[in-house]
Amino acid sequence: MSSVVVVYHSGYGHTRVMAEAVAQGVERHGSTCRLISVEDVDRHWDHLHNADAIIFGAPTYMGSASAPFKGFMDATAAFYLAQPWRDKLAAGFTNSGCLCGDKLNTLLQMAVFAAQHSMIWVGLDMLPARSSTGVFDGQMNRLGSSLGAMAQSNVEQSPERAPPPEDRCTAAHLGERVARLAERMSHSPV
Repeated sequence: MSSVVVVYHSGYGHTRVMAEAVAQGVERHGSTCRLISVEDVDRHWDHLHNADAIIFGAPTYMGSASAPFKGFMDATAAFYLAQPWRDKLAAGFTNSGCLCGDKLNTLLQMAVFAAQHSMIWVGLDMLPARSSTGVFDGQMNRLGSSLGAMAQSNVEQSPERAPPPEDRCTAAHLGERVARLAERMSHSPV
């Protein structure tokens, strides 16, 4: 069993829904998962340092990760040289109000951040959903991401209704994949 931490920021609750979906996927694999909001991270650095994998989550605002999530990233400079996250698995997810919303830039920002901490990035292992009518009927990866899980939440909908089930299932799949790979890595000889 692996230990996974999901550290995230959610401005309006939609990204929290994605974080919970990721955690469900981790737990579906049989691994343990701890959700940590960036607002509470100062009490949980040890959990991050001791995890087998860390999954990052942030809304995409103005083409990049939200300011509170960026503040979390900046706070890791305090232990950057010690490299406590070296060789941990990392993955990411993001959400925005627009279909595109420049979410890829947020995932790229997270992947570079993980690389700076000598982590190993895990992408999404599924092909994009296909639809000629714009109806996805439960297909995962409807936004066609490879780098991580993407979600789109209609801004007029509450977190109870958005993001849609396809995006939540994609996030759960990412969580399950990271947990499975973390477990495999913990059992392989060095």
